[in-house]
Amino acid sequence: MTTNPSRAGRREWTALGVLMLPLLLVSMDVSVLYFAIPEISADLDPSGVQQLWIFDIYGFVLAGLLMTMGALGDRVGRRRLLLLGAVAFGAASLFAAYAHTVETLIAARAVLGIGGATLMPSTMALVRTMFTDPGQRAKAIGLWSGVMTAGIALGSVMSGVLVEHFWWGSVFLVNLPAMALLLILGPVLLPESKNPSPGRFDLLSVPLSMAAVLPVVYGLKELPSEGWNVRYVVSITVGLLFAALFVHRQRTSDSPMISPALFRGHGFTPALVLNTLSSFGMMGSAYFTTQYLQSVLDKSALEAALWSLLPSVLIGAAAPVAAQLVQRGVERAYVVTAGFVIAACGYGLLALSGTDSLWLVLAACGVLAAGIVVVMSLLADLALGSAPVEKAGAASSLLETATEFGGALGMAALGSIGTALYRHGVPSDAPAPARETLGGALAVAAELPGRTGDALAAAAREAFTNGMQGAAIAGAVLLLGAAGLAALGLRHIRVRPQTETANAGETDRLSPSGV
Repeated sequence: MTTNPSRAGRREWTALGVLMLPLLLVSMDVSVLYFAIPEISADLDPSGVQQLWIFDIYGFVLAGLLMTMGALGDRVGRRRLLLLGAVAFGAASLFAAYAHTVETLIAARAVLGIGGATLMPSTMALVRTMFTDPGQRAKAIGLWSGVMTAGIALGSVMSGVLVEHFWWGSVFLVNLPAMALLLILGPVLLPESKNPSPGRFDLLSVPLSMAAVLPVVYGLKELPSEGWNVRYVVSITVGLLFAALFVHRQRTSDSPMISPALFRGHGFTPALVLNTLSSFGMMGSAYFTTQYLQSVLDKSALEAALWSLLPSVLIGAAAPVAAQLVQRGVERAYVVTAGFVIAACGYGLLALSGTDSLWLVLAACGVLAAGIVVVMSLLADLALGSAPVEKAGAASSLLETATEFGGALGMAALGSIGTALYRHGVPSDAPAPARETLGGALAVAAELPGRTGDALAAAAREAFTNGMQGAAIAGAVLLLGAAGLAALGLRHIRVRPQTETANAGETDRLSPSGV
């Protein structure tokens, strides 16, 4: 017999605040090196390849281990894994801050990725187990989504401020107080929860999942800057082949790492697909707007980062409003559809921008991000509410892996469109570096005399803006298509309440009514 879910009290909401600490830091670490890399380069003298690995190793390891860590948390306990991850994240931050060689820094960033992979699915899974009331859970996940989105923007600003006043290692040391606070308050405020009958852990699925995720994410992230290089196409192809092997393993194993039963949950698969599309839209725009602020409007890196914080005002309000609408009886399908339409309007504004449209671009970013946060928060709530509570870790890790894939695909697809239009718009007699990227064009223009350099720079900025406009039109069309899918795919989907254990700190179990 299904019982009414209990409402969370002050303890659970305080615990949610504690969970926001690791989430904020993990999302900030995606962008925290933006301003520190010049000082790192001067101090450690990395090669070009090593510098790329300093940036990318964190995201690659994070994406590759999300599914593994989500499934592991369901077995060993989500709070336990969260606290172990906090120890790893804090220790790696300390090693990164005082790294004296490039190799040490790259290794520390890899361990940070491992720690981040334990923290992200554990935080969302614990939100699922602490907030059993659907309305409260929607609000909590809305806050989760807002903090994650804002952390990426905040990371670059914080790194700029810290590097301006301290040395580059300070961008890592800021992690230590928050992780220490989590280790102190986590055991007191956070309930332990895990699958009471998890079965054995399928070790073979770990390398298969990493071999599926890493080559695809790597290839997709490199395509916008390098073009359709055969190396990246092969990388994506290899990843997709391993993905097929991984899926086959999950369907045939007696104890799969990711249970196929998750996809039979009412609404889980549509939420996963639509979440991928929303992440596509969000990260596809970021590829252009950061370059636009710095290279088209000629803002410094810190100025660009500070300006980019303005759209966060709309982000902060979007998710709570969406959750309130659903709680008051508005169909989830309508709100998600509206979120996609709002995001498409953001792309529409971006398509109207020129080479001197600061406020229009910022407004476009705000509208786009607000629409995407509405979508992602409601889809996360739908996915977690549709999944068996005992598999909350695996469900959240799949959702976050889909986000990584969608973001990489958005940057690849829209970035390729923008790059193609840029190269078409740059004068054919321009030097080769100028025809490749806007940064290359501005570097060449700076070395040319007088009006010749100014003309090349102006032509390159105009070509980049035209590329951004074309990509924005493509993004708007995709998001409008996603709105149609949401309207059709989410109709009549209801998340049925599940029975929770009397003591959420011991185990989770699935309601007899199922999902």
